[in-house]
Amino acid sequence: MKKMSSVCDYFVVASGTSTTHVRALSDNIARSLKEKGQSLRHIEGEREASWILLDFGDVVCHIFLKETRAFYDLEGLWSKAPQEHFEEPKPRKRVVRKRAARKIKPKRTKRTKI
Repeated sequence: MKKMSSVCDYFVVASGTSTTHVRALSDNIARSLKEKGQSLRHIEGEREASWILLDFGDVVCHIFLKETRAFYDLEGLWSKAPQEHFEEPKPRKRVVRKRAARKIKPKRTKRTKI
């Protein structure tokens, strides 16, 4: 984006599965970058949360619902800009280990003589 736009150097484009997910992604990005010393200059779209824009100056993050992302097609609009695609890592399969069967011994109780 550096050579194509004076608005910013980088666009980050991401998708969420629901408005709650989009808000959570936005909050997490804003919090993480704030902890690293980056200041959030402007935010748009929080109320509807179908598209939230986070402006950090040189970097602008666009977080969409999947349908909204497809409709606006920023990747197509900026198709001549260099792009890198990242896929969400697949969750690791949990390995369920079988526990060795233990024989439960009956508890010993003291016997009293009558």
